[in-house]
Amino acid sequence: MLDPVGKARQMTDAEPAAGDGELDWRERAVSRSLTAARTRAEQRVQRFLDAAFALIDEKGSTDFTIQEVVERSKQSLRGFYEYFDGKDELVLALFEETVREAVIGIRAAVDAESEPLARLRAFAITLHEWCDPSESSRKRSAHNRRAISEFSSMQLTVTQADRVRAALRPQTRLLRELVAAAVDAGVIHVADVRQAAALMQVTVMYSSFGNRLVERPERKLDAEATWEFCRRGLRG
Repeated sequence: MLDPVGKARQMTDAEPAAGDGELDWRERAVSRSLTAARTRAEQRVQRFLDAAFALIDEKGSTDFTIQEVVERSKQSLRGFYEYFDGKDELVLALFEETVREAVIGIRAAVDAESEPLARLRAFAITLHEWCDPSESSRKRSAHNRRAISEFSSMQLTVTQADRVRAALRPQTRLLRELVAAAVDAGVIHVADVRQAAALMQVTVMYSSFGNRLVERPERKLDAEATWEFCRRGLRG
């Protein structure tokens, strides 16, 4: 299943006819028209996403209706279904967008450090902040982006495992690189880089779910406590 922007691109992308020389006026006109149509389609999709994010900011959850998204975006219900099969796909698109932004933030935090262990810590701390609902008030992009865990990601892993895996792949790849670099530098010691990275990723991402079960705020695991647990597990 294509993502909404992918659908928009599929509707507008076309290869110009092959020729020996430059495109003639007809092909140039068609190319400009398709480019404009693609841009408009991507803008419409973004308006639906922005409307949904704004509703999440207000409600504090994904408990919104498609009609509310349509009205907030000032677009039509018919237009909504041109890009989304329903609310579940919209929520998945929000999840993918949030993960994409999280990766940008994580990479920036990592690149601000030079030592392998410090880079690994920066990854864990920043990822935790993106996963913990208590961090959702931080201003991110055009909206107060909700934390990753707010998009029913546990349910998504069951119903949309392939797309969740694809969305997380850049994050997973970055973490493996950081773990491998730390091993090469001798600051951590693990037998299997891939397994160690997977365990660390899961520990950081889902510690926020455990925090929801803790009644006393002072007993919740913050980013530093989660990182320290991971560091000890990596024998750093």
